[in-house]
Amino acid sequence: MNDKVLLAALAKLHAQAGLPASQFTAAQRSALDRFARQTGAVRSQRQGRGENYRVVDPALFATHLSALSPDVDAGAAKQIPLRARLIARARDSKSGAHQHEHYYLLLKGVGEGVVWRESRRDIELPLSHVTFDFGAATLKVDANDAWATEDDLWLVENQALFDRTDWLPENTKATVAYYGGQLNGILLNWLGSRARAGQVIHFPDYDGTGLANFSRLHAMLGDACRFWLMPDWSEKLDCYGSTQLWRNTLRDFTSARQRLPEYLMPLTRQMLHTGRALEQESVWLCGVGR
Repeated sequence: MNDKVLLAALAKLHAQAGLPASQFTAAQRSALDRFARQTGAVRSQRQGRGENYRVVDPALFATHLSALSPDVDAGAAKQIPLRARLIARARDSKSGAHQHEHYYLLLKGVGEGVVWRESRRDIELPLSHVTFDFGAATLKVDANDAWATEDDLWLVENQALFDRTDWLPENTKATVAYYGGQLNGILLNWLGSRARAGQVIHFPDYDGTGLANFSRLHAMLGDACRFWLMPDWSEKLDCYGSTQLWRNTLRDFTSARQRLPEYLMPLTRQMLHTGRALEQESVWLCGVGR
């Protein structure tokens, strides 16, 4: 018996004591039927043209519900964080749609005079100045906020590209943001809710994960974002590309390839032909050997 399915069904009955079968999914009805046969705590009864599930042994029902959910009422509370509610409901912070309720974007200003402004609250973040003094800054992003900058926003997948920014094109004035492997859904919604930067430039690993992330970003922003191809990327892919990384992310590559803009076809064709993927830190590798 699937504990998550059964818990969802029992939680509905806990709140109502009796409900029509139509209030449950097919999987939940199946789980309830097995639970009723095995415990006798719940009974299915005909009611008109349909069926009705009722709790017939509240004490036994409560014992089984407690085994699955230590505090189902706290799990339904709205005033505590989502992941705490999931622990209360199912002893596991990852038992449901477990994304955190907020996302914190780590930012670094490159060049002088990079500023982020929140027009609704008339406040600003002087990012270049903050970066010089403290190394980085953080924004708690929400699709309803009005944070934006006139300069470009670069999204990088790996921390080395955030720590050192000498790989950027000469005279770049921009924000670099580190997102750590996967583009978070809250971040994507934030970027798509309004114009946040002059342009959003994505520089991930050239592998299935990186391309899949860009396909999600491009679906949200269209031509307001672009994928950055490092200088001499083709030679570097031949020289430093990894077959293991290619194999590990092939499923994402296959899924994302058809959703990418035309200008990335040379990259994806070469990856497909060579069976290699390239990590973004290769941007520092000069004088590619033959």
